[in-house]
This record gives sequence, structure tokens and C-alpha cells, in this order.
Amino acid sequence: MNPLFANLPTTVFEVMSSLARETGAINLGQGFPDDPGPEDVRQKAADAVLNGYNQYPSMMGIPELRSAIAAHYRHWQGVDLDPATEVMVTSGATEALAGAILGIVEPGDEVVLFEPMYDAYLPLVRLAGGVPKFVTLQPPHFRLTEEALAKAFSPKTKAVLLNNPLNPTATVFAPEDLTLLADFCRRFDAICISDEVWEHVVFDGRRHQPVLALPGMRERSVKIGSAGKIFSLTGWKVGFVCAAPHIMKVLAKSHQFLTFTTPPNLQVAVAYGLAKDDAYFDGMRRDFARSRDRFTAGLNTLGFDVIPSQGTYFVNIDIAPLGETDDVAFCRRLVTEHGVAAIPVSAFYAQGAVKNVVRFCFAKKDATLDAGLERLAKALRRAA
Repeated sequence: MNPLFANLPTTVFEVMSSLARETGAINLGQGFPDDPGPEDVRQKAADAVLNGYNQYPSMMGIPELRSAIAAHYRHWQGVDLDPATEVMVTSGATEALAGAILGIVEPGDEVVLFEPMYDAYLPLVRLAGGVPKFVTLQPPHFRLTEEALAKAFSPKTKAVLLNNPLNPTATVFAPEDLTLLADFCRRFDAICISDEVWEHVVFDGRRHQPVLALPGMRERSVKIGSAGKIFSLTGWKVGFVCAAPHIMKVLAKSHQFLTFTTPPNLQVAVAYGLAKDDAYFDGMRRDFARSRDRFTAGLNTLGFDVIPSQGTYFVNIDIAPLGETDDVAFCRRLVTEHGVAAIPVSAFYAQGAVKNVVRFCFAKKDATLDAGLERLAKALRRAA
């Protein structure tokens, strides 16, 4: 067996979700909403599977969806993309990430990774033979610094893997952070693989800034998006890849030997969804922000030290003021003794640098969030 995978532990998401199922706990750990998603988009998928084309679609994605992706990003982010040469559809954003890493990184290439990070990044870099170079981001602000980037970049740097908005921290990188990163990419001739799946789930008037729109980055960026995150249909696994033609030619070949293509009925439905008017997207953000505010207010009232959520489905707490120094042990007690599942953020750090932050998912119904807060209140009373 390949030791890269054989020696990997069970993901913390599965561990906590399994414990939640076994104990009947409220699962505020794994990042999926309990809303079924927009009915009109789901209806489009159902109609397309019954009345549409169900054989192999184009490897690059159906033209209708590729054009819709380009139009969507032109409207929302001011980016002009050629749907024929700069847009590709994948079976989820994780497949897009795998294809980009395998297509770009050669054995011995250095890849800059920002921790905490999505758990797929490091195994994929190692699978490609890449050498990870970590930049450790510290709570509560998780900012980039010139000093940290200078230590991570070198003449061997081939790629940078960025997640913005950042899961699990629920932060959005400031414009000056992105400008600083772009400067290092240009200086060291590195490609930025930019995981932007949370681009629409941003709050408090923020607008997403795609990396490839920054000066000098169009020819050295891969932009990755997710229909699952945009429409709260996480099981659909429809991803988007945008890149300059010379990069896309390679990524397409990588994609060809991973999944090759994506269900055509889902592509039809996503194309329809991306063309929805602004009211849908504004309303989606407003609804998630309301849930965030409701849950955050509850956590604050209980006395938790909350790290503000700027985007994603998540909000984090700092457990150090509670006298806690081990987020894994804290989360295990929380689920087994108090009936609430959360995620220890140390699981997103390759080097175990931070062990005092715990992540909750607020993309749930009010009743679920309120029940979770009631159990958290009991947990605090018992701890006191």
C-alpha cells in the first residue's frame, strides 16, 4: 500500500461526525447546511436528467456552463474569461485542486502552504512529489507578513496554495495581504493555486477579490470555485477552474485522467443557477449572516471568546481563556459528555502550532443552533 495514504489517520471530520452519530449529539462540526438548497436549481437538475442528455458531456464541461461561469465572474468580480480556453468544469473543487497540483508540481518543487489549511492540500502536494513550505498563521487575525513569506519562498518555489476566504478560520485576507502575496509570486515566478470556493459566502459588505485579477497574476494563477458552496448543494460536487490558456492546457490533461467529466444534468442546473439575479446571492449571504449573528451572540452571552467570522459557514472560539490547552480533548469531551460536535482547529495545522481554537458550523436551522447553545451552556456550568 502507498504509505502516503495508508498511514494517514481518519480525518477529524469523520471522527467527530461518527461520535455525533453514536451519541446523538448536535453536529456543529462538519461544514454543510441543513437547508436542501434552492428548489428551482434542484428542479432544473431533475428535469435535465429526465429530459436531457445523459451520455458523456465534453471533458471541459458543457459549453452552456462554461459560458455561464465566465459571465458570472465578469458580473460579480470584473474578470473577463474566455469560456473556450480559460474555463473548465470538474467533479468538485477537491478534484480541481488535485488536478491543479498534479498538473503543476513536479518532484522536488517547493509549494508554499498556509496553515491552518483544508486537509486535502498536504497529501496532494506530497503525492505530486512536492516539498511543503509552511507559513503558520496565528489567531485571532491570521494575517500574512512579509517576514513569514520571505522564509517560505525560495528559488525552488513552484506554487502557492491559497484558500480565501479561509477555512477553518472564517477570515478574509485583507487587500494588502493579497498584494503582498502577489508580489512574492511575481518575484519568485510561482503559480498561485487559489481555492476560492467560499467567494460568495462573505459578510458585512465585503466583496471577494480573485487573485488572478491582481496586477501581474492573470498569467500565473489558477482560480477554483464550487457550485456546492454557492448553492448550498455540497453533495453535487461541481467545481470550476479558471486559468490562462497555457496553464489550462495542462490542467485539462490532468483532469482527463482523474474524473474526465461531470454529470451533465448537474452542469445544466448550475448554469441556470449562476445566471440567477443578484437578489438570490445577496439573500443567501444575508441569511447566513443572520445565522452567524444569532449563534455568535449566543456564544458571547455564554462567555466564550469568539473570533469574528468574516465569511464561510464557520465561527471559531478561543478556548485558552477557559483554561483549556488541548482543543482535541476539549472537542471530545464536548461531544461525548455534552452532546455537541465541533472541530479542533489544530487538525488543520500540519505542525501543531495552534491548539486553542475550536470551530463551529452555524449553517443550521435556528432550532439546531439554539439547542447547541443550550448544551454549551450546560458544558460551561459543569466546567465552572
